[in-house]
Amino acid sequence: MKKNLIPVAISISIVFFVFNSCNPDIPRYTAFESYVYSTVDSTGGEWEQIYLTGTSLVTLPAPEPITSDSYLNELEEVKNYNLQITDDQQSAIDFWGNNTIVKWIEITQELVAKYNLPPAPNDTSGYDVPDAVFPDTYPYFPFANPPYACRAYAYLTTAMYDALIAAWHYKYEYNRPAPYKVDTEIIPSYPDNNIPSYPSEDAVIARVAENMLGFLFPLETEYISEMANEVRNTRLWSGMNVQSDINAGDSLGYLLTEIFIGRAKNDSTKFAQVEEDEYIEIELQADALWSGSWNHWENLETPQRPIGITPKFGRVNTWWVDSIETMRPPPPPLTGSPEYVEAVNELKGYTDHLPNDKRDIAFFWGDGFSTYTPAGHWDKIAIQYSLQDQLSPLRTARVLAYLNTAMMDAGISCWDAKYYYMYPRPAQENEDVKCLFGIPNFPSYTSGHSTFSGAAATVLGYMFPENAGSFNAWAHDASESRIYARIHFRFDCEAGLTVGNNIGTLAVNAAMVDGSN
Repeated sequence: MKKNLIPVAISISIVFFVFNSCNPDIPRYTAFESYVYSTVDSTGGEWEQIYLTGTSLVTLPAPEPITSDSYLNELEEVKNYNLQITDDQQSAIDFWGNNTIVKWIEITQELVAKYNLPPAPNDTSGYDVPDAVFPDTYPYFPFANPPYACRAYAYLTTAMYDALIAAWHYKYEYNRPAPYKVDTEIIPSYPDNNIPSYPSEDAVIARVAENMLGFLFPLETEYISEMANEVRNTRLWSGMNVQSDINAGDSLGYLLTEIFIGRAKNDSTKFAQVEEDEYIEIELQADALWSGSWNHWENLETPQRPIGITPKFGRVNTWWVDSIETMRPPPPPLTGSPEYVEAVNELKGYTDHLPNDKRDIAFFWGDGFSTYTPAGHWDKIAIQYSLQDQLSPLRTARVLAYLNTAMMDAGISCWDAKYYYMYPRPAQENEDVKCLFGIPNFPSYTSGHSTFSGAAATVLGYMFPENAGSFNAWAHDASESRIYARIHFRFDCEAGLTVGNNIGTLAVNAAMVDGSN
């Protein structure tokens, strides 16, 4: 185990946790006891995948019989490991547990937090942007802002989910027993869930994480590979897999992740951060559409950053939304209209006096720079409920994949609305409105927190229906938090929640017929 990886024990029954002051150099991980899965889903290999088009994309050959010399040699290797587990190896076994997706999501959250810092101005008071071709040249690639982060979570979890469906297909086609079932001298480190061992699901997950995160965070490949290798070793030390199980999972994960990387390379994200001339065109288009309705948004940073964050993220390929224009909310209120005046007065009131309970909500849902972002906040909640319900890795991946694809589509829709309407932030229009935090570098309408949270609450409410009321209440708090912080008008937030709910419903509609129920 890397010495700087310090697990932090968090009861799985408690969802509220503080990470707005997240230090990216001190990862915070959920410690959990390995458990018996609530269901192993032996027919999981027949479920509908989200992006891939079937388990036949990769053909895994049948494993060697458990009576073969090659298998018996592998079994002896595992037995030798298992009977001589060191303290460090046991620490690694305990750290990863028997649902390694949990730790991979948290590693991703830490990477997002580490890179979620806007580039500083250069010597000429201009701003350079991260370059994927030269990631180690400042500003370092990526700038893991909310659009980049929601996309990273979506690709990682969806690749894991689709690859695990393929893994489940071959597990139950070949039905090779785990090593500890073949040789009773091997003592498994994790509960017996009676799942076939070929291919290793954890090797599949590790390879997906290694390749996908290496693509998304190219300066972290050494660290990511180190963690992936540790996962593979723990499966041998713990008696869960032999080497050919690991190799098969690694091969399956590698080939299927390449398909997702291909999608990511061509999803239009590379065009989202525009040059100045393109940005001027966006401003002119908004002025032509809404001239006299409101002043177009201007950045209030000093020195002023002329171009907002990813103006064309609204044109990135979606997962569930067929046409992003169909999700575009109606125009916000005209400047000076009764609804506008009411919203401004509300913010001025919170500027003069913000009750402590509302201040707490604003900070809890802050999710600004150097944090996991709003999408990561909801992933943390999803992890806690997945552990609480003792979901298998396959079921956990399903929750996270539908959640994160919905949140990515929510982010795309939100950014489309932001740069279509170019609505000003409250502090730009009224000097009496003072923000609790820094003012984000993108237009006001709609609220990103609200749109992400509406989508998240809808999906999680379907996945964990007995807790749907809590998710909706937290989404409401996340939305209101931006009003308390005087970052958004109320109508920004209400429109965002509605759009987010609608997008979450599209993901839920797909989940209802994916064969998993």
